[in-house]
This record gives sequence, C-alpha cells and structure tokens, in this order.
Amino acid sequence: MMTTTDPFDAAAVRLLDALDTGHVDGIVRALSEVDAALGGDWSDERVQPVRERLLELHRNTRAALVAGLVQWTLMLWRPVEAERIRRERTALIHLAATVSRGFPPGPARELREDRLYLMGRQWLLSELHEAEALIGEEIAAGRPVDPAVVAAVRRSALSIRPHHSAVVDLAAALTEPLLSPGEAWADRVLADVAELDAELLDAERLDARLGSRRGPAGGEGGPWAALLKHAFELKSAKPTARWERTGRELIAAVGPDRARERITEWLSLVGRPRTLELVADPDGAGAGRLDPYNLDALRGIALLLPLAPARPESARALGRLVEHALRKVPGIGPQAPKVANAAVHGLARLDGEEGLAQLAVLTTRVTYKGTVKELDKALRDRAAALGLGRAEIEELAVPSYGMTEPGRRVECFGDARVELTVEGTRVRQAWYNEAGRPVKSPPASVRRDHADGLKEFKAEVKDLEKMLTAQSERLDRQFLARRSWQYGAWRERIMDHPLVGTLARRLIWAVDGTACAWLDGALRTLTGDEPAPAADAAVELWHPVGHPVEEVLAWRALLERHRVVQPFKQAHREVYLLTPAEEHTRVYSNRFAAHVLRQHRFHALAGTRGWHSQLQLAVDNSVAAPKRLLPEWGLRAEFWVNGTDADWGETFDHLGTDQVRFYPIDAPENLTHAGSGRFGPVMGPGVRTPEPVPLTEVPPMVLSEVLRDVDLFVGVCSVGNDPTWSDGGPEGRYRDYWQEYGFGELSQSARERGELLARLLPRLAVGARCTVEGRFLEVRGELHTYRIHLGSGNVLMTPDDRYLCIVPASDGAADGRAGSPDGPHLPYLPFEGDRMLAVILSKAVMLADDTAITDPAITAQLAQR
Repeated sequence: MMTTTDPFDAAAVRLLDALDTGHVDGIVRALSEVDAALGGDWSDERVQPVRERLLELHRNTRAALVAGLVQWTLMLWRPVEAERIRRERTALIHLAATVSRGFPPGPARELREDRLYLMGRQWLLSELHEAEALIGEEIAAGRPVDPAVVAAVRRSALSIRPHHSAVVDLAAALTEPLLSPGEAWADRVLADVAELDAELLDAERLDARLGSRRGPAGGEGGPWAALLKHAFELKSAKPTARWERTGRELIAAVGPDRARERITEWLSLVGRPRTLELVADPDGAGAGRLDPYNLDALRGIALLLPLAPARPESARALGRLVEHALRKVPGIGPQAPKVANAAVHGLARLDGEEGLAQLAVLTTRVTYKGTVKELDKALRDRAAALGLGRAEIEELAVPSYGMTEPGRRVECFGDARVELTVEGTRVRQAWYNEAGRPVKSPPASVRRDHADGLKEFKAEVKDLEKMLTAQSERLDRQFLARRSWQYGAWRERIMDHPLVGTLARRLIWAVDGTACAWLDGALRTLTGDEPAPAADAAVELWHPVGHPVEEVLAWRALLERHRVVQPFKQAHREVYLLTPAEEHTRVYSNRFAAHVLRQHRFHALAGTRGWHSQLQLAVDNSVAAPKRLLPEWGLRAEFWVNGTDADWGETFDHLGTDQVRFYPIDAPENLTHAGSGRFGPVMGPGVRTPEPVPLTEVPPMVLSEVLRDVDLFVGVCSVGNDPTWSDGGPEGRYRDYWQEYGFGELSQSARERGELLARLLPRLAVGARCTVEGRFLEVRGELHTYRIHLGSGNVLMTPDDRYLCIVPASDGAADGRAGSPDGPHLPYLPFEGDRMLAVILSKAVMLADDTAITDPAITAQLAQR
C-alpha cells in the first residue's frame, strides 16, 4: 500500500528542526520550502504554530532572521511582479512584521510599514491578533496610524461579535479621523471640515488682533467638526427634538446657507467609486459597499439638511441618497436601508413642494419593504396634515417644472432661449441663439453668463423625466386602485396639469359613464362629440374589460388614426377572461404553470408591479408565495413558485411556476418549504384552513390585471426567451422547455402582438417582405426566409428551420419605448412599454436586408448550409 506525504508537513518538520538549532540560514531555507508547499499563501491556519515558534526565538536570532527576510523580499522585488511573487512578498512582509515585534526602527521598519499599508487595503483585517499587536506598538511609539488602517480596524470591529474586545477596544481608541476615508463623500467631508474650521479660526484670530469680539468658532476642532460629530450622535432614522434643536444651533453657527450648500454637495458624492480601492474578502464582502462605520454619520447628515433653508437641490440629493442606499449587494440585500429611511424622513421635513415631489417619485421606484412603509407613512402624515387623502397628496405633489401648459416650457437665458417639449416620457430641448436661429446645444453666451441657471435647468429636466416615468406608472396602477375623481378636480389635477396632462391626454377616460379621449384639442367621444359633464361627475380610467369587442377595436383604430402613442397599453391592453379549464379547476389558474423563470429578475420585476416576494434559498426554511395585496377589493392574489438549481445554502437561480390563486386579504398566508413544491398555511390553535376565492367570484378586471402581471413575469423572466439558451441551460436540462416556449403556442399578450403587427406591416419600409403567419412574423430576406416567434422573439431560418441566435442590443431599439419618434427604423407604435415588440421589429428590419449584416456572430450562421 502506497502512502503519500503532504509537502507542507515535510517542510514544516524541517523548519521546526531548523528552529531548534537556531541557525538563521537554515531557518530561511526551511521557510522557503514551507512557502513553496503553501504556494505563497501564508494565510493557511497551519502556519500559526510556526509564527508562535518564531516569536519564541532569542532576540538576537530574531534580529538576524529579520535581516534574512528583508534580503529575501529584496530578491523577490520586480518592477512588474508576477501574481505569485506579489503574494509571496506579501507573506514575507507579514512574517517580518511578526518576528520584529517589539524591535526599534531598523532594517524591518520598511517591511512593518508595508505590512501596515497592506492592512489599510483590506476590507476586513485578517489575522486580528497580529494586527492588534502591530498597531498597538505604533500607538505606544507615538507614531500616527494611517487613516486607511484606522478604517480597516473600524470595519473589522463592526463585523465581529462583541466578545472579541481587543479589536473593539482598539477601534474605540482610534478617534481620528472623524470619518473613515476611502469614499469620495467622506474624503470631501473631512477636507471641507478641516478647511472651513481653519478659515473660521483665522478669522477669529484676525478679530482678536483688531479688538472685535465675535465669540468662539465652536468646541474642540471648530463648529464644522462639532456639526459632523453631532451627525454621529443620531442613532435612529427619526431624530429626537433635542437632537434637532442642537442641530439647528450648530447650523446657525456655521451659516445656514453655507451648511445647505456643503451638505448637498457631500450627499451628491455618495455612491461615487471609492477613492481607495480595497481588497474584498474571498466571499465578496466589501465589494462596492458603503463603509459601515460612516453610515451613522451619513444618516445624521441627511437629517441635518432639512434644518437648513430648503432648495430644489436639497430634495434631489436626498432622493438620490434613498435610491443609492437601497442598491443591492449580492448576499446582503439593500446596503444601507437605515440611511434610506433617514433620507425619507428628511424629504418629509423639507419645506416646499420639492420634497413631496421626490417622495412621489420614490413611491414608484422603491420596492424594499421597510422603506416602502416609511414612504407610505410620510405621505399619509403629510396628507393628514392637509386634510387630504393619500391619493390626493400624491397628485398635488407633482410640480409643473415651469411648464405653463401641458408639455411645453420656454426658458430665456438673456437673449437666447430654449423651448422644452414633452414627447411621451421623454423631454426634447430646442435651443435658439441670440439671433433666434436654432442651434444644437446651449449657446456659448448661456454657458458663460448663465452657468448657474443652466445647471439648475438641466437638473430640472432630469427631475422632469423621472417624474414623467413615475406618473405613467402611477396612472397604470389606478385600475386596481379603483381611483375615481370628480370632473372639476380631475381637469385641474390630471387633464390640464402641465406635466400629468401630457400623459392623461393620451389615455381614454370614462367621464360620467361615457368613454372619452383628448383629440383635436378637446375631450371627445368615439363619435367626435364633446361631453359637457357637471363639475361633480365621476371620472375613471377606461378599461377594455366588460366593453364590446367592437367598441375596443373602434378606439384602437381611432387612436392609431390620430397617431396617439399611449404611455402604457390601454386600448390595446390584453384582456384575460376565464377559460373553460379555469372554470373546471374552479379556485386556481394553471394558465402560467410549468415555466422556468430567472429568480432575481422575477424578484425585481414583481417589486415594480406592486407584488411582495422573497428570494428563495436552498436552506431549511419556508417562504411565502409571491403575493399582491388588493385592499380596495378585499383580496390577495398569490402566484405559487418554487426554487430550482441551487446548491445547499445558496440562492435558487431559477423558479418553477405553478398556480395563481385568490384569497380574502386577511386569510393566513400559504408557505412552501425550500424546493418542496407544496404550499400550505401555518396551522395553529384557532387557525382555520383558508378557503381560496372561486375564480368566478373574482371581479373580471381584477382577474384580468393579475393574470396580465403573471403573463408579464413569464414573458420577461422566462429562460425560454433567452436566445443564448438554445443548448438547454445547465446540463441541458431545460432543452425541451426552451424549445416549447421559444417556438410554441402564444400567450394572450403575444397574440395581441401578432394582431397589431398585421395592421402595422403596411406602414413598414420592409412591410412587403413581411407577413404574420400563425405564431410567427415571417421575413423574406435575400439569403434566407426567417420566422420570428411572436412570443419569445427567437428566430428560425430556412432551410430546415435552423435556429438563428441574435442577441438584442441594449439600445433604444429594444428599450420598451418603441413608440418614440427616435426609435431607429421603427414605425409608429400606439403605446410604450412592449420591449418584445420592439425587439421583433428590430430583428425584422435587420433580416429583411440580410446581405447588409456585418456582425460576424450572425453572418457565420447565415453562411452555414
């Protein structure tokens, strides 16, 4: 029987023998053998006994050994080091720092400094005991500790359990700098505080020499340092009255306008790339994250801003902070939800309409449950203070952005001007110079003489574009919100509002029970009549459910004739009526079962559509079904999904889909164990098994809208519409599903897409080469005939229906705004938001002229015979 010896074990034995002899050359040679066995990785836990034996050596032997290690590192030095050499040299620096503990500055000093330098480039310190000893010696010697090292100690102290008191105590002793450096915003704060306090100190000294009495600049470090320290004292998202009172006094001491200006600038830098790049942990911890030590200060700074005079840029800075703080970090989730919640409180406390407008935008963009609650509470509190409902306060929160009529604004900069027009959810700018001639960009005189005004104008345009998207999404949600208005309030807040009116005038409304739309400068019915409703007549968004097919088709034709681009599907909205199969199953729909979805994409999309879902992990735990609460209808919709493809302890990559059900909104939730596929309620004393609501008792519009959401989830998240999955994905296990979905029967939305394409083809430049044939758009090119599936966008080509892989580019041609005039080569489309329709049209235009294709990934496939 053959036995093998671990190279490390053999090298370690020779090293221990060399340590017993105390011969330095032998120790260095043995260390080199250990290094070779470790592959230069001295972080191996087996090395710890070696470190302990090295420290037991006689001081003279250790001094000689340090000299040997120094010489070794010099031999390894290269101008451009290979990765292994860099790793080996780093290990030797660690060893030299260990062996030279307690030594005065000498030949190892440079290596000790290198070791400290490397510590400052770690997200979390490795080998805490060694780091504590080395940093402690620096402090005892009166040498300043590198701020980057201080930051690493602080992060490490926050990441470990409190009982490891040594590093926690060390972090507490390192009080300077006030913030951990390495982030753009923190670096700017530290630089500004030092500069501004120095200015105040110089002014104070000048006043003293002139005999004036201006009071001290502040406590230790000056008033700006005191303001920063006060920010650290905030320990919750909601400030106390005492904290706010002190904050106002400190802001008054530095100057309210200057405080607002600086704080706004600081917050605008949050999220910029790190100024000091760090080595993330092997598990990825630290990559792209905000420094946890700085979060309390960031939270406090966000809540100091409302204590200064409000300006539009204050609201913008807080709104951006909310979104960045909620940016997700893999394996962690939102990186700083407490900071986001503090910023929401800050927006709620801002004077003026700008803070309220940012809150309204965030309600359509934020999906993190905790912050959603804070946003809802902030808006409800503001509504209660004004004696209004939540929906009303959201409508009143929409600013006009300087537009004097729906979709138009003229802004003068001296004798030059810009005309702003809203087209869809985009904003166009037409600039004119002093002579009134059109120019492509702001004239030089505007950039030179009106720099501040131009900067504010550009910021408002960005806000306007965000608000357009937010209001489009808010209006789309009004179907299930059962929102209605009185005609007078509706004209003021919706139809004639300078911003919301640009969206509302492209929609159909039920005014006192009669369907109307804004056509030829007035509100008109299908027959062209102008209604004259009373001021208290009811107004609702028109929905195609329950209306005769002839009426729906008439509205579609009328809007297309007037080339109206609706902000979302309304006249062309898919309608999901009860099927015989669903009448048979009675309490659930299997219409969208047996699909495979990408879990992370589904989770993100579900949040934007108002669904609540949890990421499923392969762990011993249960998770609730994704659900949408429908309080206005007293219902809860559930979409049953189960995780697939994950090793134990990891997040599932994919989800398998199952039933859609409805329950009373207060019924116990259904849970499934990870990957089990079985759903059921958590039963306990007094808990009755929840009875699902029969589908026949679900209001038709509710059923249609919920199933439309689920169809969207499948259409966007299914692996079947990924052109790169023709091999069936991992181990080919989804090959049959990919083939069936990619070229199989069409969903309701895909069927509607085909009907629309059949009407649009005559308007296409390549329309003569295209026809809709069943499940496909057929395109006749010069080299082949192509069939583009109307559901997945996948392409087959002659001969023999060979698969043609085309990966859509992420540009305007496929960004879901195909109705926009600037969509490349795309015709008029009657609505925005159908990305797959834009993808199919883009592929059709390209394949009709297939001899002009230059992409080698495509031409290689076209040349195959």
